[in-house]
Amino acid sequence: MTFSALSTSVFKEATRIYHLTDHVDAPFSSPYSPNTIESDLFLKNWIDAVQWHLEDSIRNPEINPIDALALKRRIDKSNQDRTDLVERIDNYFWSNYQNVQVLQDAVINTESPAWAIDRLSILILKIWHMQAEADRAEAAPDHRIQCQKKLNVLNEQLVDLSMAIDQLLSDIESGRRFMKVYKQMKMYNDPELNPALYTKK
Repeated sequence: MTFSALSTSVFKEATRIYHLTDHVDAPFSSPYSPNTIESDLFLKNWIDAVQWHLEDSIRNPEINPIDALALKRRIDKSNQDRTDLVERIDNYFWSNYQNVQVLQDAVINTESPAWAIDRLSILILKIWHMQAEADRAEAAPDHRIQCQKKLNVLNEQLVDLSMAIDQLLSDIESGRRFMKVYKQMKMYNDPELNPALYTKK
């Protein structure tokens, strides 16, 4: 099984299980053993699913400002958790490929493997929700038709992104490309780097 196929399978499972309750505070429970790449992928999509619905909620025009602020804080934490997990997945790839003999004419990719996997996770969620809209019985026929057209594009994108991920990993494994892991260094979450935080000390 290719890595993109593995990821897609785990992401679809996580998305399905999340939507059994469809609640951002549903208890998290992974079917995979701890400290495996599958457990990290499952958690990755779960975080994305929760954040998807938090982002929906905060866009409610009638939301109470106090509730909106609390949601914004939660989204900020979710973004940091997501970034930390992507970096952990990149460490998995780095560990696997660190001893590869890099070819003299090897090139670097614009993004690391795990950030491509991050896009795959979001894409699986887009497909789930667009499918729900295309199937929504009470929606107007034109709405459902337009959503089906968008769904067709998303499914095409899934094929292309999966192929690109597997090609990237194949190139890294064969030494045609090399990877570097750069920490995101998000400054606004760091009390030592964000002036709005350190000037309040």
